[in-house]
Amino acid sequence: MNETNINSTGQEIAYIEENIQTLEWWEHIRRRPGMYIGKIGDGTYADDGIYVLLKEVLDNAIDEYMMGYGKSVDITIDNGVVTVRDYGRGIPLGKVADVSSKMNTGGKYDSKAFKKSVGLNGVGIKAVNALSAYMLVQSFRDGETKSVAYNQAHITEDSLVSPTTQSNGTLVNFIPDEKIFEGYHYRDEFVEPLLKNYVFLNSGLTINFNGKKFHSKNGLVDLLNEYMTSESLYPIIHLRSQDIEIAITHANQYSEEYYSFVNGQFTTQGGTHLSAFKETVSRVIKEYYSKSFEYSDIRSGIIAAVAIKVEEPIFESQTKTKLGSKDIGPEGPTVAKFIGDFVKKELDNYLHKNPDTTDALLKKILESEKERKAIAGVTKLARERAKKSSLHNKKLRDCRLHYNDIKGENLEETCIFITEGDSASGSITQSRDPNYQAVFSLRGKPLNTFGETKQIVYKNEEFNLLQAALNIEESLEDLRYNKVIIATDADVDGMHIRLLIITFFLQFFPDLIKNNHVFILQTPLFRVRNKKETTYCYSDEERQRAIGKLGPNPEITRFKGLGEISPSEFKHFIGKDIRLDLVNMRKQDAVKEMLEFYMGKNTMERQNFIINNLMVEEDV
Repeated sequence: MNETNINSTGQEIAYIEENIQTLEWWEHIRRRPGMYIGKIGDGTYADDGIYVLLKEVLDNAIDEYMMGYGKSVDITIDNGVVTVRDYGRGIPLGKVADVSSKMNTGGKYDSKAFKKSVGLNGVGIKAVNALSAYMLVQSFRDGETKSVAYNQAHITEDSLVSPTTQSNGTLVNFIPDEKIFEGYHYRDEFVEPLLKNYVFLNSGLTINFNGKKFHSKNGLVDLLNEYMTSESLYPIIHLRSQDIEIAITHANQYSEEYYSFVNGQFTTQGGTHLSAFKETVSRVIKEYYSKSFEYSDIRSGIIAAVAIKVEEPIFESQTKTKLGSKDIGPEGPTVAKFIGDFVKKELDNYLHKNPDTTDALLKKILESEKERKAIAGVTKLARERAKKSSLHNKKLRDCRLHYNDIKGENLEETCIFITEGDSASGSITQSRDPNYQAVFSLRGKPLNTFGETKQIVYKNEEFNLLQAALNIEESLEDLRYNKVIIATDADVDGMHIRLLIITFFLQFFPDLIKNNHVFILQTPLFRVRNKKETTYCYSDEERQRAIGKLGPNPEITRFKGLGEISPSEFKHFIGKDIRLDLVNMRKQDAVKEMLEFYMGKNTMERQNFIINNLMVEEDV
């Protein structure tokens, strides 16, 4: 008997026994990969799934090192084929197939074998298996070896145990499945920071990657020196003990900058450990000076890293970007007490022994306090204006969903386009997905904020409203959109506006850029079409190829600005095929000097630079 139900729209929907399905573990992973690896992607962004696959394999290798076995890990990535070889104990030979193809199977349930590991649920390597077109797992153990090969988690080869002369350890070789990761490619610019973090958190470990060697002697000090883009005001404070390591300094910047880790996992969204660290550092410094400093003044310009080890950590998602654990272990103290006791004792001792550091720190705190009080008057008025504007802001066409809006989950698709002019914002507004895409319209060229104090953020209506729209005044944790996309014309004026916006972010909210939230929207320069086909071209080279493809005398349109692109066409450029260039920062960029040269008052020097480079182009 067929049973039907009538839904709210009056449609009959069958709901019978055949609708009930039981999926194999690998089927569930392949149908719902986002549950296991976050977003899929193709390798264009650092949080794309192919890097999660690499990380899941690496975590197992690093866990061996953390338990005291093996001193190096070898990695190669060649044409999308990944090979990871560690020199740990090796998987017990009789369990190679089980640990790589049976869900909820692994050695990390036994806390004696893996006391403080990242992956405890026996899922990670299985997710790699299910999402790979090919995977080989080979164990070398006490003069013997065994391997198992897979295709989409189905065993294709299960070798017998045989003798070997190779050192103990495990080799994993896999190829991500292009049916899921269409057109994927690994980028060294995303792989190498991942590897650097591993060695920073495991002093003494060596990682060899495609001919490059990564090694760290000074742990989190090396990490801060690698990632800081501002010069520290005093030598980095470095404190460590069993299961905890911290590094702290301050720089002449407004933002707070943190790097937090649990069992070697980079918790980009923080969690209980980072909250406890920030609270305790502020309190200890305040008590040292015996002043009624506000925590915001103490932390203004702080750059710090904290790494702890926790037994059986609880993360808020399979991708492990936020710690939810409240306790260090089943029999240990709370995370807050563990960190609090360590920081209170060790940081207080350090401050008493290093007067030069405390003098520099006090000077920074007093400067922050002075500036905060100076802008207190304008801040209140600015906040009131910003609140009003959130209700009646013609500059902001908001979206329905926001980053971290639903049950603490990231909404990766959420973005805001920053445009200039009514025509451009109008086209994007009509073309956008209103669930995830917001639009903020600037009026003309924004102010050059280089060299200005933070008062300018509140006094300048454009930037005050932009800050309010992004919701970043108090903390980057409250950011309303995952991607902040600068969408300006590809002409001289558009480039200048782009530079002014980036200068604003670098000056006052650099973490937006450091945490990979800021992008440049690529839009086509040309439309080439005939009666049958239309091609949009982003460069002159693409235009030439399109002309050759479409045949003689196609119609060619040069887009001078975003406002010339109709809403119906714009849908092609801000949908699933959107082209974005990431704006990022590296220590070698020397941001302060770069801004001073390009945005400072050295007009003649900059003019000569432009003239000289134009002459070079002409010579070529």
